Parts: sequence; C-alpha cells; structure tokens
Amino acid sequence: MARANFENLRVYELSEQIADEVWRIVRKWDVLARDTVGKQIIRAADSIGANIAEGSGRGSHHDYRRFLRIARGSLYETQHWLRRAFRRDLLSAKQIESLKTLVDELAPTLNAYLAAIGRKCRPPSKSAAAS
Repeated sequence: MARANFENLRVYELSEQIADEVWRIVRKWDVLARDTVGKQIIRAADSIGANIAEGSGRGSHHDYRRFLRIARGSLYETQHWLRRAFRRDLLSAKQIESLKTLVDELAPTLNAYLAAIGRKCRPPSKSAAAS
C-alpha cells in the first residue's frame, strides 16, 4: 500500500515515535496509574499524529492549519501529562529524558511546518494585488 503524504512528514514520524514510546511505558504501570494519568497521556500523544493525518486529508490549507494547531495543542497536553507522571514517580529520569528529546525536536519542527503551510495559503497582499 502506498504511503499517504502525511506519513512522509518528519512531524508525523516524530509524533508516532512519541505515541509509541508513551504506549510502551504506560502499559507497564499499575491499574490506578494506567486508568488515570495513563489514559490521558496516551490519548494526548496519539492525538498529535491523528490530527496531522486528519488535517492533511481535509482538502484545504485553512483546515490543514487548523488541525496542525490542534496537533500542537495535543503536544502541549502531552507535555503536561509527562510532567504529572514524572512528579508522581511514574516515569524515571531516563524515560523522561528520552521523551523530552522527542518533544524538543517535534515542537519546533511542528511550528516551522505550520508556518510554512501558512506562507503557502496566504492571499496576496494589497500591494501585490494592485500590480
């Protein structure tokens, strides 16, 4: 099966890496931790890539940008839950460092991609339209 365009994006690849790493970690937690913080962090992490994928299929730059902004919000929510999990002794320093490395790459990459998409779909300026 041919890959969809979003699957070739670095932002999407990073979102998959974060989601998969979160899944591997959370599935080892006890029931209380999985049912509370675990479910929240998995949903937030999975939502990053899901919104990148959904936005790419919407057919308009405006919708795509909106879904990329939602993906960015999900990334920030993931960061929140990672902090909560670490402070509740659910994540080791090694685990948090590994996830932080991915987040630290994804955040600016996603912001740069969002900015690039924005440049592609801006209407011409008034001065350019008057020419």
